[in-house]
Amino acid sequence: MTLGIAILIYTSAIVLANLAVAYLGPGITGITAFVMIGLDLALRDWLHFKLKAWQMGLLIVSSGVLTYLLNASAESIAIASATAFTAAAIADWFTFNTLPGSWLLKAHGSNLSGALVDSLLFPILAFGELMPDIFLAQFSAKILGGGLWTYLIRRYWRSDHRQHP
Repeated sequence: MTLGIAILIYTSAIVLANLAVAYLGPGITGITAFVMIGLDLALRDWLHFKLKAWQMGLLIVSSGVLTYLLNASAESIAIASATAFTAAAIADWFTFNTLPGSWLLKAHGSNLSGALVDSLLFPILAFGELMPDIFLAQFSAKILGGGLWTYLIRRYWRSDHRQHP
């Protein structure tokens, strides 16, 4: 996987998740959390090896801006997403870089911390309240989706002899 393709996938998944929530409301967040945000959590761990922290921050903020440009009525979702994802990225980065062990252990640990922060902040910022059922659905879906995507990315890395976690 090239860096450009990884960035395109990462950004597209965030924007698609944001637009889905803007159009369909908080009830869709469990599905978007599993498929798209789980992918972003796992892909972020791959990007740890490729980007500097400021570049990752720029990528997250630009995804929020792109969401807004595609649907100005999604402004609150875009701002909530960029803010929650930035906080989650910091937690993810810190966890990934301080956990000892293999890439897989670091990836799962950082997915856990990133999912927790994002799942707590996003509904509060986007909808103005903590929604316990939405939090639990998002958090569980992000952990399961992140685990699945981490496994697939690791499998890809193992089959690609040019890169290895």
